[in-house]
Amino acid sequence: MNSCSASSKLTRKMTSQIDVQIAIEDDSVPASNELALWVSRALDAVGRPLNGDVFVRVVDPNEMQQLNGEFREQDKTTNVLSFPAGDIDGLPIDAESPLGDIVVCAAVVSDEAEQQGKNLDDHWAHMMVHGTLHLLGFDHDNDEDAEAMEGLETQILTAHGIANPYTI
Repeated sequence: MNSCSASSKLTRKMTSQIDVQIAIEDDSVPASNELALWVSRALDAVGRPLNGDVFVRVVDPNEMQQLNGEFREQDKTTNVLSFPAGDIDGLPIDAESPLGDIVVCAAVVSDEAEQQGKNLDDHWAHMMVHGTLHLLGFDHDNDEDAEAMEGLETQILTAHGIANPYTI
C-alpha cells in the first residue's frame, strides 16, 4: 500500500536524480520506483545528455486544483502539471541545477483511464512521460507541437510495450 510518506529515488546515468513522493493514500498509484522509471525512460529518449534532478509528487484533487489555479489560473483539477526549474540565480556554474517538478493527480488519472477504457498502469506511464517531456520544453499549444510531442510520447511508450495512447 502506498502511504502519505511513500518516497523513492532513482539515480540516472549522468547525475540526475528522480525523487518521487506519493502524498496520498491510494492503492491504485503505481510504486514510486515504477513512476521514477518512466521519468527516466522519457529523459533517456530525448537523445541528449541531461543533468538535473526531477521531483515527482502524486496529489489529491484539492491540491491539484489549488496548484492549477495558482499557476495556470484555472480553477479545476488536471491530470499532470510540470514546472521546469529554469535558471537559478546564484547557483555556481558547475553545480547541478534541477530540471523541475512534476505533479500528478491520482484521482484524475484513474478517472481518465476508466472513462477512456485504458489500462490504469499504462495511463500512469503516459502521464509520467507527458509530464517529463513538458519539463524538457515540449508542448502541445499548437497542432505542429502537439504532433511532435505525441509522436515522442508514443515512441517512448511503445518501445516499452504500451500501446499508442492517442489511438485507444
